[in-house]
Amino acid sequence: MDRRNLLKVGGALSIGAALSGNIGAKTGKENFASPRPRLEEKVAVDLSSDGRVLSPFEYAQLLQKLIEQDPRIQDQYGRGGAVEKLERKFVKITGHESAVFLPSGTLANQLAIKVLSGARSKVFVQEQSHVYRDESDAAQQVHGKRLMPLAVGKANFTLEDLQSAIGNFRRNEVFQTEIGAISIENTVRRRQEEIFDLGEIARVSAFARERGIGMHLDGARLYMASTWAGVAIEKYASYFDTVYISLYKYLGASSGAILTGTRETISKVRKWMKLYGCVMYQNWPNALVALHFLNGFEDRMKRASERSIELFRMLNKIEGLQVESLARRSNTSELKLTGIGARALAGKLWTDHKIRVRPTGTKSILMKVNDTLLNLEPERIAKAFKESCAS
Repeated sequence: MDRRNLLKVGGALSIGAALSGNIGAKTGKENFASPRPRLEEKVAVDLSSDGRVLSPFEYAQLLQKLIEQDPRIQDQYGRGGAVEKLERKFVKITGHESAVFLPSGTLANQLAIKVLSGARSKVFVQEQSHVYRDESDAAQQVHGKRLMPLAVGKANFTLEDLQSAIGNFRRNEVFQTEIGAISIENTVRRRQEEIFDLGEIARVSAFARERGIGMHLDGARLYMASTWAGVAIEKYASYFDTVYISLYKYLGASSGAILTGTRETISKVRKWMKLYGCVMYQNWPNALVALHFLNGFEDRMKRASERSIELFRMLNKIEGLQVESLARRSNTSELKLTGIGARALAGKLWTDHKIRVRPTGTKSILMKVNDTLLNLEPERIAKAFKESCAS
């Protein structure tokens, strides 16, 4: 390899490593996952996550290819280039008036709730939601909002649940404050990607709009809900004032989020982004990769969903394996094992076939359907499972 090519590869690796930001990361928790691929290894099928996760080398290679196709992708503080193109794309997808790129989903959720609720302090959320459980009490500590949890231990709440909770605090609080917003997560990660009922979303939305209460959708995994419920993204978005969609959970980007809403709402969000120091000089590497994988994504997910039915039927014919579809879940099922242990199976699948799965116990594996399932025919994947069980 000559010096120029060596520098090119070295630069690509450095860029990829910087973009991924997680090489050699340690969580301090027991790790059931399959071994991470080395830079030169490629995953054939990844059943361990909601979508494809590119290695630093793959990310850098893809960026170089996309830049060569269209070098006019650079943004400046989120204006122009790939970022603006991505925002326009999601305006069309959701049917909302405006969109903004943000560095994280937590920021998208928190700024949406802040802007929608205004001076009103109460915000209703699912007790199992990311906003309530996984955002370090940001709504309370940063924005002065009081999160009111609904549906303890469940994904869904009904209009009656909401009305009952409202009636309860109105009867029992001496100094009443007003409801600013309702936030719904769909799908619900802590409930193994359970889908929130569309009928209840419609009822809650109508109730909220009659009373001037803002509606926010934490749709980090909204494409999963859309695929498995057969409901268009625009249909879901029509019931909400703001919608957040993740760019890294299944669109290949190393980070980033899109928030859509009215022009007025998104303008206010942009202002608060600046005030909180969240406006980054350039975001094009994440936006460009997300744009690339967004093209044809809905069709790929539909085909992957259909293919998973065939694959799971084949797996259920293998002795010692049983796939159990989880009620009201989207892309998530559980593989039960009666012979080989989960870690042993995961190790053999990866070493021999470059198929990644995620053990969740000694005899169970969580199976996540995504578009990498289209990389191999169901027969070949099932054969890999059978061989791994037998070896």
